[in-house]
Amino acid sequence: MRSFRDRDRDLGPEPAPDRRLAPRVRRWPGALALALLLPLAGCATDSDSGADSGRPAAASSASGPATAGTGTGAPEVRAQLRMDGDVRRYLLHRPPAAADDDGPRPLLIAFHGRGADAAELRAKTRLERAATARGMLVAFPEGLGHGWGAGTQVTKQRPDPGLDVRFTEALIKHLVRTERADPERVYVAGFSNGGSMALRMAAERPTLLAGAASVSGQLPTGPAAVEPTGPVPVMVVYGADDPVRPLAGWPSPPPDPEEPILPTRSARDSAAAFAAAGDAGEPVTRKEKGYDRTVWRLGADAPGGDRRPDGTVQLLVVEDAGHTWPGSTVPPPEGFGPVSKALDATDTLLDFFTDPGPGR
Repeated sequence: MRSFRDRDRDLGPEPAPDRRLAPRVRRWPGALALALLLPLAGCATDSDSGADSGRPAAASSASGPATAGTGTGAPEVRAQLRMDGDVRRYLLHRPPAAADDDGPRPLLIAFHGRGADAAELRAKTRLERAATARGMLVAFPEGLGHGWGAGTQVTKQRPDPGLDVRFTEALIKHLVRTERADPERVYVAGFSNGGSMALRMAAERPTLLAGAASVSGQLPTGPAAVEPTGPVPVMVVYGADDPVRPLAGWPSPPPDPEEPILPTRSARDSAAAFAAAGDAGEPVTRKEKGYDRTVWRLGADAPGGDRRPDGTVQLLVVEDAGHTWPGSTVPPPEGFGPVSKALDATDTLLDFFTDPGPGR
């Protein structure tokens, strides 16, 4: 019998410890081959920072005008930040240059699942295609140990549970400064453990973000609990038949000697916690083709709510879907359940970021 650990590791490549677009607001061979196809054609160093300066040190390498395998026509950058003694790497996709648009661009930070990496998430979601076509910068950071510190509990594997929050903050600030990312239009999204990381960022840094989305990821609870602290539009997409991280949550997951698997709230309770932090009213649920959509409207009187007067928290429970990214064309690992074609999670969450108001 395959253990939970075996299945979670199959998420991609790893051994592992687990505002609106308008202002204001081991590894899969295919993924590995995709990463190896990216030729490097130049190198630039951020002269405004350095390893000993007390600020993140940044360096980048860019591919040619059309990156192999992306189909966006936009250059991809492999870059890194030196942060808290670690070299943190990420992939960056820039939108094609527009002659009539030299203003700041929205930014999406996308977190891979535990046991996976940036290339795997890119292949699974094609986020870089859909987002760059909308004029968005997309950064795929690499987690330490192929995972993210999505919870607040100190463990042997993650003695500093706030490390990834600080890294994400530093990455956002760096891209605002160097890539003209719009600080008013910063979004986070992720899958599984990466989805939980996106929710943690939304919970602990709501004023930093214009929106967050999680696919197959829930809020940690128990000793690792993460509590939302302010209003922010959030979307949670979850498979009704998820066999890896159940829809109802996992309050008592099995022990894992490599990295403890965090207890979690249910998908609904995760969304409801953000609704409560945003002073939302009663939810409305309606049936749509292949999934149920539950919507909470954020209260305008909540602290910071005036910046997102039409924002919502939404939960989409997808029928006939497992621990998978709905709409993906990449086959999931064995034991992860089916991939729903009832909706495209990539377009769905990007549409939500564009307009986080009541679901259409």
